[in-house]
Amino acid sequence: MRIYIKDKPLRIKRPDKVGDLAQFDHIIDDDDLLINERKFQGKLLIRNANSSTIKSILFILHNKKLKNLESVTVEAHNYEETVEYIKSKFKIIKAGGGVVLSEKGVLMIHRLGLWDLPKGKIEKGESFVEGAKREVQEECNIKVKVKEKICTTWHTYTKGDKSILKKTAWYLMESLDDSKMKPQLEEDIDEVRWMNEKELNVAMYNTYKSITHVYQKFSKMNKTQRA
Repeated sequence: MRIYIKDKPLRIKRPDKVGDLAQFDHIIDDDDLLINERKFQGKLLIRNANSSTIKSILFILHNKKLKNLESVTVEAHNYEETVEYIKSKFKIIKAGGGVVLSEKGVLMIHRLGLWDLPKGKIEKGESFVEGAKREVQEECNIKVKVKEKICTTWHTYTKGDKSILKKTAWYLMESLDDSKMKPQLEEDIDEVRWMNEKELNVAMYNTYKSITHVYQKFSKMNKTQRA
C-alpha cells in the first residue's frame, strides 16, 4: 500500500517485497528509532515497525516540515494488520478520476496553482466507474467513454479537525465530445488543456506526486499495449 501524506509517499510493504536495501538512503530498526523529524531524510526504510511506531510516523508526516524527505517505506511483518491500523486513523472517502485521451493528447486541469487530472468524490449509490465518469465530465464539460482501470491511489488531507484518507480509482477514458470543453470554476479549476507528451513531462514538475504516479502507471500501460 502507498499513501501520500502531504505529498510524501508512505509505502507499507511485506518484508519479501522491500527489495534491494541499496535503494534506501537510511535504514533504521524500530528498536533503534527515536521518533523525530531529523531522521526523516531521503529514502527512508523503517524495519520491524509496530503500531506505536506507525502512529508516530503518521504524526510526523502530517505535522512536520520535511523538505529533505523523499519517501518512507515501512517493513510490516503483519501487513494486513498494519494497513487496517492506518486506515482506522482516518475517515475514508471514495473518489474516481480519469486519464482522458484524444487525438489532441491527454486532458489536464489546472487547479489551485498545480496541474492535475480530473477527479472527484463518489456519490451515494454510484460505483467507482460511474462516479469517475461523472466527475470528469462535470469538471471539464466533455463527454467520455470509460475504458480500463489504471490504478488506485490513496492520499490524506485534513478538513476541519478530521483526518481524511481519500481512495481514488483511476480509469483510462476516451474523449467523445470536447466541443464545449471548459473548466468547472466552482471547483477552483481555472484551465482545461489537452497536452502532448512533451507538455505532460513539463507539467509533471508542477503537480502532486500521486498524479505523477498515475501518469507513470498510464505510460507503462500505454507502452505495453503498443508493444
